[in-house]
Amino acid sequence: MQATVNVTKSTLDWHSVNWRNAFSMVRNLRKRIFKATQEGNWRKVRNLQRLMLRSFSNVLISVRKAAQINKGKNTPGVDKYLATTPQKRSLLVQELVGSQDPKPKPTKRVYIPKANGKKRPLGIPTIRDRCLQAIIKNALEPCWEAQFEGISYGFRPGRSHHDAIGKIYLSVRPNGKKKWIVDADIKGCFDNINHNQLMQSIGNFPGRGLIRQWLKAGYVDNNIFYEQQAGTPQGGIISPLLANIALHGMEDALGVKYDCRGQIRSKRILVRYADDFVILCETKEDAHKASTEINSWLKTKGLELSQEKTKIVHITKGFDFLGFNIRHYKVSNTATGYKLLIKPSRNYLQQTRKDIKRVFLEHKGKSVGALIAAINPIIRGKSNYMRKMVATESFNKLDTYLFYRQVRYVKRTHPNKSKGWTQNKYWGRFNFQRPNDKWVFGDKSKGAYMLKFSWFNIKRHPLVEKKSSPDDPKLKDYWEKRQKKRAESESEKFNKIQQKVAKRQEYRCPICGNSLFNDEPLHLHHKIPRCQGGKDEIKNLLWLHQFCHHKVHYQN
Repeated sequence: MQATVNVTKSTLDWHSVNWRNAFSMVRNLRKRIFKATQEGNWRKVRNLQRLMLRSFSNVLISVRKAAQINKGKNTPGVDKYLATTPQKRSLLVQELVGSQDPKPKPTKRVYIPKANGKKRPLGIPTIRDRCLQAIIKNALEPCWEAQFEGISYGFRPGRSHHDAIGKIYLSVRPNGKKKWIVDADIKGCFDNINHNQLMQSIGNFPGRGLIRQWLKAGYVDNNIFYEQQAGTPQGGIISPLLANIALHGMEDALGVKYDCRGQIRSKRILVRYADDFVILCETKEDAHKASTEINSWLKTKGLELSQEKTKIVHITKGFDFLGFNIRHYKVSNTATGYKLLIKPSRNYLQQTRKDIKRVFLEHKGKSVGALIAAINPIIRGKSNYMRKMVATESFNKLDTYLFYRQVRYVKRTHPNKSKGWTQNKYWGRFNFQRPNDKWVFGDKSKGAYMLKFSWFNIKRHPLVEKKSSPDDPKLKDYWEKRQKKRAESESEKFNKIQQKVAKRQEYRCPICGNSLFNDEPLHLHHKIPRCQGGKDEIKNLLWLHQFCHHKVHYQN
């Protein structure tokens, strides 16, 4: 790495870092890169990217992301090293700033189960390489955010699965013409992307040498090294971005056109979430033609459609996409005779039941409190994902299954107790906000209770506008409003006092200045500790990110 610039006060004391200043510097640099790309000033873009790569603030944030926030922070690479303490993270920052030989190491190959019973290969880079990838990503991503198609929703800041589903909803309404769907599946997308084509797309980006080294680093499986001539290993921080870059240009390949207002004026619509995409067409013949055209384009990238999984269906038969089933249902009370409903798919519901069953079986013989603590995050996460669409019926069925698992758990725990005894011990009116529901499962000694799917009200998701990106400096107000609405929705999982605390803070962490709901763990901080007489009152409470909370207690 070169000498650092754009410096947050350099220190090796991790808890003394000014995170608010660091995030502000990186955020402003990203916006400058985005703006320069929009203006087509490529010389300025490359200079700003070099500035980002040398930024000490970027190094700090990248280490925080890779070593503290990412789900794989506790999974080591081939060097078996983890930065689990503030001291190790400080040393890692020092190493990244002063390193002159950032040659990447091979990834460690691991396998995770897929929904269809098969296993997906992941490549786990070393923690040092993950930090470097995060540094590179902050320099490369805003440039491509200014170029990506508006119909690309996967692994991009400010976009989600629900935006992709919302786009499909607007495109296949019964009064529209798009009735035929190419439900496409790319065969081994991440494993087969052509390296030369990808590097050609990246162009003369200042960090392109490191990216090429990552692509060619190979992987270690069962202590055996394998070279890698194609693909971007899943598991790296930068891999989703590289996949989006490789798949950029699909709309041009399909001939999708827009008018001056940004409205689609062609017979085809494409909606893509990473390597999952659908093409919406007006006729069956055009759907077959579109499938052939996109397959030819993919072959130039080293990819191809899976003939077994890619299918062409009419909207009245329905299709599954990102865990939802999208279909026209025949009705008698509309002008078209059909109604569009988007429901959780059968496969997604089946996987949800499997996840519930797994947790219950893992807690056989364990306390009801441990079971509730393990199952509630799953119920909350699944419900928040499904509640954006038509999910009331699905929620009721899942609650029925949940009750069945609860009864099985109780019978296993107390095989010799009567039905009345177990009912009195485990079920009651635990949720004071729902006093009429006496069949809530819980622990009466501690007051903890298990959530129900039906308690989550259906709440529609506002579709992100066209090509909007959080890196666009002209859309600051737009993204602040979206962030606030998301925060209000996310805060519903808190109790009333906790919700008021979050609202009082305007849903931001006062230490780092970021949104509370940026996927970092949250802690409730007492300004006056309870051991010193502090109470659980709004004026004495603060929501902080877990790592910001550590910093406060360290300084105190």
